[in-house]
Amino acid sequence: MTEQIELIKLYSTRILALAAQMPHVGRLENPGASAMRRSPLCGSKVTVDVTMQDGIITEFAQTVKACALGQAAASVAGQNIIGRTAEEVARARDELSEMLKSEGPPPGPPFEGFEVLTPARDYKNRHASILLLLEATAEACASIMSQNSQ
Repeated sequence: MTEQIELIKLYSTRILALAAQMPHVGRLENPGASAMRRSPLCGSKVTVDVTMQDGIITEFAQTVKACALGQAAASVAGQNIIGRTAEEVARARDELSEMLKSEGPPPGPPFEGFEVLTPARDYKNRHASILLLLEATAEACASIMSQNSQ
């Protein structure tokens, strides 16, 4: 019974609302880079398309096949990703990982919305799904930055 109560708390109304309102769904016609990430543990999969100009994300699209927690994470990221730098995305990824795995604080602005996923700390099997979107976006941004430095 206690485990069921914990799962109900984990999939709170707020998390489910975020999952249902994911922005920037789909693919870009001509992205600067794309990246796909998959969690072998749960099968969640994300693909992101990113365009950057002068080191800033100007266009972003995502396709997400994940649990409600992965979808909620993609929603929070998608709401804040345009206008960010590769460094900001990587920092948000690292801070989210620390929040989940080491009980660190939620990521700082503009990604403080990840705080809603704090209850997922106790569900290690969900961490990979939650991190996928920021991992894929950081990878796509790094690819663009690498292309631009050549």
